[in-house]
Amino acid sequence: MLEKENYTTTQNNASNLENMDSLHRVQLGDKEIYLLGTAHVSEKSVEEVRVAAREIKPDTICVELCATRYQTLMHPDAWKNTDIYQVIKENKALFLLAQLVLSSIYRKIGKKLGVKPGAEMIEGIKQAEKSGAALVLADRDVNITLKRIWSSLSFWGKLKLLMQLLVGLAFPGDIKQEDIERLKNKDQLQMVMEEFSKSFPQIKKTLIDERDQYLAHKIAESPGRKILAVIGAGHIPGIKKHLDKKIDPEPLLTIPPKPVWPSIIKWGVPLIIIGLLVLGFVTQGAEHSVQSIYIWILVNGFFSALAVSLALAHPLTIATAFVAAPLTSLNPTMAAGWIAGLVQAWIKKPLVADLENLPQALTSIKAFWLNPVCRILLVVVLANQGSVLGTFVAGTWIFTRVI
Repeated sequence: MLEKENYTTTQNNASNLENMDSLHRVQLGDKEIYLLGTAHVSEKSVEEVRVAAREIKPDTICVELCATRYQTLMHPDAWKNTDIYQVIKENKALFLLAQLVLSSIYRKIGKKLGVKPGAEMIEGIKQAEKSGAALVLADRDVNITLKRIWSSLSFWGKLKLLMQLLVGLAFPGDIKQEDIERLKNKDQLQMVMEEFSKSFPQIKKTLIDERDQYLAHKIAESPGRKILAVIGAGHIPGIKKHLDKKIDPEPLLTIPPKPVWPSIIKWGVPLIIIGLLVLGFVTQGAEHSVQSIYIWILVNGFFSALAVSLALAHPLTIATAFVAAPLTSLNPTMAAGWIAGLVQAWIKKPLVADLENLPQALTSIKAFWLNPVCRILLVVVLANQGSVLGTFVAGTWIFTRVI
């Protein structure tokens, strides 16, 4: 049944629409806006999009997609064009890895239910093409959203997020159709978001709250007098809240500047290590400094090589990580992961088939670990994290020997 709102909502008498608890009608000036809350892996949602488009006959259909996600849905073979070398050089390995794992969770649920993730959005696109309605991609660019999320997290927050995503990848639970449909209940979905925000309050703000505002702005500004918006059910309350407000989208599209402290640490740690080596040479002699240098090389190299070996990297890649980590830790313009990743990509150059197999590789931890593309990304991430740990351990050891 269509939900009533104090100042905006009226009842629709169309019998087919009356049975849709997920459909909300909002009058905004001379515009008649229908918000259809969907589950992203629900066959029922696909049918509701079809029925709503047929009964409402909208001038415009808005879908919760940006241009990037639209291309991904409509052209699923885009993985074939991934330039893995460029990903490594631009230091986007961890960023891409998080994207891959996150998308795999939806894909895994969709496979269990026999529904392609985003099928209801594709249906909205088809209905717009079929009826001649204008199509509006109403969501904020996913890359902007992910960058804003990433910039809001601390170093440990990023690691925590990645670990939770990996756990989601390996989650073996049996997900049933009724479980997905139950998520469309506003109270339960809101409860899930509140639980999620306890661990990652910054993510909820960026992933949900900001996009509620942006979606509301795009829907309100859409052409035509009768608009159907196909939106994830979790966004419906937020969109209603902001739909009649004047929203400036520019602040929602900017990437926050990087904080100063990572640069201070990046340059400060090498200076401290070098300073400790010089202090040890002055106060305790050359032999003491040589021993500290050995500690630095062996400890830093060991942890980076050990981390890379967890990715089942090639022996030459492991050796490269061992050699590179002590040097790159003292050079803020480079990273052990870049060098190790490029070596792994050179030795085991990804084939088109490897890129084509990414969806299958993201269905289990084992398949993920064995895919050459995923392994390269893991090498980059693990080599860098191993080097960070090695820097901490070796630096602490050197400090205790000098002070």
